[in-house]
This record gives sequence, C-alpha cells and structure tokens, in this order.
Amino acid sequence: MNKYYGFDLGDAESAVTRLNRHEQIVPEVLSIREMKSFITAYALLKNGDLLIGEGACYDPDAAVRKIRFKSRFLYDSAAAKDIRSFAAGVLGELYLNGDLIKGDDCSFYVGCPAGWDKAAREEYREIFERTGYPPTKIISESRAALVSACQSKHLQVGYDILSKPVLVVDIGSSTTDFAYIMGGREVELKTGGEVYLGGGIMDEILLEESVSASSDPKKIRKIFSESEAWKSYCEFACRKLKEKYFSDEEYWKKNDCQQTITIRYTRLPVRLTLRLDEYTADKLLNKGVERLGGKSFKEVFMESLYQAKEGITEKQPELIFLTGGVSKMPAVKKWCREVFEDAVIISGSEPEFSVARGLAYCGKIDDELKEFKEEIERLKESSTVEKIVGDNILSLYRNAVDTFVDPILENVALPVIEQWRNGTIERLDMIDGIMQKEIDAYLHTEEARKMLMKPVASWLKTISYALEEHTMPICVRHNVPYSALSLNSYLTMSDIDFRVDTKDLFAVNEITWMIDTIVSVVIGLLCGGSGIALIYNGLPGIFAGAVISLLVLALGKDKMQEAILAARIPGPVRKLVPKSYFEVRMNRISQEVRDSLYANLETEKNDEIAERIVREISEQIETCLTKMAEVVEIPLGDRNIYQ
Repeated sequence: MNKYYGFDLGDAESAVTRLNRHEQIVPEVLSIREMKSFITAYALLKNGDLLIGEGACYDPDAAVRKIRFKSRFLYDSAAAKDIRSFAAGVLGELYLNGDLIKGDDCSFYVGCPAGWDKAAREEYREIFERTGYPPTKIISESRAALVSACQSKHLQVGYDILSKPVLVVDIGSSTTDFAYIMGGREVELKTGGEVYLGGGIMDEILLEESVSASSDPKKIRKIFSESEAWKSYCEFACRKLKEKYFSDEEYWKKNDCQQTITIRYTRLPVRLTLRLDEYTADKLLNKGVERLGGKSFKEVFMESLYQAKEGITEKQPELIFLTGGVSKMPAVKKWCREVFEDAVIISGSEPEFSVARGLAYCGKIDDELKEFKEEIERLKESSTVEKIVGDNILSLYRNAVDTFVDPILENVALPVIEQWRNGTIERLDMIDGIMQKEIDAYLHTEEARKMLMKPVASWLKTISYALEEHTMPICVRHNVPYSALSLNSYLTMSDIDFRVDTKDLFAVNEITWMIDTIVSVVIGLLCGGSGIALIYNGLPGIFAGAVISLLVLALGKDKMQEAILAARIPGPVRKLVPKSYFEVRMNRISQEVRDSLYANLETEKNDEIAERIVREISEQIETCLTKMAEVVEIPLGDRNIYQ
C-alpha cells in the first residue's frame, strides 16, 4: 500500500488522517467541511443530498438528522444504518476534496473501543466495506493511541517502554476506554474495555448551567426537546469551550472564557452564551448527575481507575498514556497519579487527534511488519539455523557431559556401592541393574534438569551470536532495534528466560532425549555385561590375599572374577573394602568417563539422535524468532524512535 487512512469515528466528533508511505513521516489531519475535528452527525436534506458535520445540526432543509449513533452500535440495530450513512458522507467528502482518489493503492484503518469483541468488530468492518471504502481494518482505539505515542518524537516513549506495562486511558465523549498493554500486546481488563463515562457528561453540565443563566431558559429547553441536533451542536460548542478552558486553566480563571451561539431553529433566532469560570469548572468535575446514579464525573472516573487497577493481574503499569480531549485537564492527571503512584503519566500535544494518527500509523506498520515477517520466514525456511546448530552441536554435548559426569559418580555410583558395602545389595553382579535404574532416575530429576539449563543457556548464547549475523541485516532494513531479534536479549546469564511466551520455550524437557542419550552412554561405561565396570578392573586390588591367589591358580583370572561377582560375600569382609577406595577409583575414572562420553556422542553425531536434536532445537529457535518478530509491531516503521 502507498497510502494509509486513519478514521477515528467518535460518538460526538470524528477525524480523518492520511499517511503517504514514501513522502510523510507524520499523518496529516484532513479537513472535512473545513473542519479537522468535525461533529459526528449527518442529515438527509429534502432534495436527497447527504450532509455531514456541523451543518447537519442546523441546516433548515434537513428531512432527517442523526447524531450520537456509535455509542448505540452494540445494542441498537438502527445504529449500523446511521454509521453507514455518516461513513458514506465522509467518503464522499474525501473524494470531493481530492484527498482520496479512486484506484489509489490505499487502505483504511477505523477505530473501535477496546471492549468490542471480534464479532462486533467484524460487523463494524462490513459496514465500511458495503459503503464502498477501500480495504478496511478495525483497530482498537486505545492501541492506536499508544502507537501514536510511540511514533511521537516529543514523547520519547520508544522501544524500551514496549517491554514494560502500559495503561492507555482514552476519554471519549461517551465512554472512557481502558487498555492494558504488556510487551506491545493488549491484555483484556475486567472492566471489559470501556466504561460508560465520557467528557459528554461535563458538556451537558456546562450546557445546563448556561441555559439556566440565559434570558429565556424555557424557550431554549423547548428547542432542545424538539431538536436533538441543535442540542448536540450546543453540547459540541460546550466541549470546545471546556477544552479551551482546561488547556490553560490558570489563565482563564482570571479572564472571560465564553462563546455566544445563535440558535436558528425558530423564526426569531435565540442567543445562548456559554460561559466557563472557576466555579462552573468545579461543577463539571464534582456535581452529581442523574445519568451517573447521582455521582459526579470525578467519582465515577476514580472508581473506574481503581477497577482497572484491580483488573490488572500482571505488573502494574509503569506508564499511563492519556488520550482524548478531556486528557488535557490537569485534574485527570492528578487523579491518575493518586491511583497509580509510581507510573509516568503522559499525553500527546493534540490528544484529540492521537487516535486518528495512530490508526494511519497502524496501516504503515502492518505493511512493514508483513515484509519484516516475510524475511524472517525466508530465514527460517533456509538451512541457516540448522547449519549453525549442527556446526555447534558437539559443544552442547561436551557442556552437558561436563555438567553431569561428576554429579552422577557422586550422587549415584558411590551411593549404590555403599549399598553393597552395607549389605542392602547382596551380590556384586546385582549392581549393574540397580545402577542403570538409579542413573536413569537421577538424570530425569528436576535437579538434573536445572543443572542442564546453565550449559544449554551458555550454548544458546554462542548460537545467538552466530545467528545475529543473519538477523541484524533484516533489522537494519526495517528500522528495528538489533535486540529485537537477538536470542541474547531473551536470555539471562544463569538461566533460560524468554520474555515472549517464556514458560515453555527451550524448557529442558524439550531436550529430554539428549539426557536419554547420555543415560545410555553412561550406563554402558559404568556398567559392564559381566559385572560393574566401575570396579571390575580393580577386583584383584579389592580382595587381596592368599584366597584370591588360590582362586586365580585354580580357576583362572576371569573365572575367579565371575565367582566373586556372584558370591554372597559376608558383611564383615565387605567392610574391609574401604569407602575411600571407591572414592579414589571414582576420581581416577572421571576423566576417562568424560573422554568416553565425548567419543561416543561424537560417533553418534550424524545418526538419528543427533539429527533429531539439530532439527528440534532449530525449530525452537525459529519459533522464538517468530514470537520476537511480533513484539516489534508497535515501534516498527520509524527509525527516528531509536536514534
């Protein structure tokens, strides 16, 4: 795609942005009916024309007027028709202004509340598709706001914050949308995403206060009861005045902040003066209203913040990102800080356009991410990973062998020999079978698995350095931080700890069969078919004296050893064999066992076991690359973030 359009269709007002992939860095806010932020309203005129925006609220030729329909979408089937009519009007304006040209290689990204489920989002998308929009995708408004923050250079959010928890609070006109984002991914909150509290409540209070203070409140209320469009238009004016006041509250406390509206509904126009001062501003925040069950905006907003906090089962947010016009209010930041004391709280310079800009960014990011993932897939489909793993597999074998040999001799072999000395094992030739079972059991314990983690993690770091020669150029081409595809970024020095879906990736039980291989080789080295190899060659030294000499003369050395192995040697005689003898014997053969293990594993390296270890570890690394690639979704596409 060459162009990406972001359409923030709000319940009270809307905005459209456009990002040209090859010519722009920041999405441009497009004007609709000469307004960058325009009222979400449409009117069907008597001549059949469709009118949208501010004019739809008061045009005298309107046969039908509709406002505030998005907030009814989930429960009122008629709202879909209204959304389609309004969307058609916006599309027509874009074509009329030349901001959209038929046949353009473009796509639209339309926002929706985070609380909408998959079915609602698909139904919403189909409205735009049936209306004739270019390919359309529905994106969470809170996610779009965070994308906008990450792309905004003055906020300096960047890649690092994406590995930390973020709470996005999008305060719209009718709802407040909460989204918890961890590692660039949205996590569902117990609030269900949105709370039916918006800045519109304050607009209504300001309008009511202004009407009450007017010269003819009765007449104005009658007009509002007959014309919802005019009431909505006046509320929209209240919203703009409110944002103006709270953008520089200290200044307007000392100066007049007001606007006069001429309501042209009756034959004689009616004037309504909207005025906002310190006293009225306090009412906007703290006056209880019937629609909120007698509670104030502040009370409901604080309850929602605490509910969001309780709904976060993972780490509490380190960043609170505020968006929406109301986020300009200093009081909102203060309330957020009361609930999330340790979090950094930020908002954009034009929060009313952050969602629309973020939606356009999402279009570019989707295409960048697609190309980025295609390169990762080509790397995975090549033999690169398998070759790197195969070239280094012997070092993994050696690391594992060095880790296991001494613990096996100390924790298995010696205790088994001690059982024979104590009489628990009756004959020496019984040691073979017992030793085999004990070695197998020991190497499959949690202790052994943990021991294997360290050499595997160390080995994976070596693999990572070799792999980075292939992943780093991909990152450079797509303006992605090098660490995004580095296995070393996901490993600690002492353990295996992947930050993306970390629990099972490269878990030691994934290479249990390598332990099985070591088990079989160790048993072959320590246990011989005719007796325990550990002590077999040292039997004459164990039982010295005339009896042994006579047995050698009478039976020959081999027969003598067989006889001893099968004999039920009395306990006192066994005690004559010192435990230190076996310890010395163990120390002496430790290196011999290592060398034999190396030789056996190297001999087997091209066999089925080695092929399997190369294949399965390579698959795990490739899976990890895929998961890491998804983490870069938000920051992808703007190299300036990382410079």
